Amino acid sequence: MASENEYPDAAHWSPLETDEWYAARNAASALREVLTAAGLACDFPYLRADLNAFGHGLIDLGRVAPETAERLAEILRIALRCTQDHRDTAGNCRRTN
Repeated sequence: MASENEYPDAAHWSPLETDEWYAARNAASALREVLTAAGLACDFPYLRADLNAFGHGLIDLGRVAPETAERLAEILRIALRCTQDHRDTAGNCRRTN
């Protein structure tokens, strides 16, 4: 008779055993680090990694206040303005006036 470990089935599936879970968790951690550096960590209390019914990794940002969304939008606008043309040799964004 085969042991349980030889033939795992859906009844024994765990999200913690999938690459998708770890990818989502790592992405959520990376996003939390950036939000912390931007002073926005407390504004995203529901940020978490998740998997959908098909096992695909997702990042749930949760609900945020309008002011938080505006701040995040401004940070993204600034980042988009910092194109490759405006980077120094170290890869840092520099101002051009």
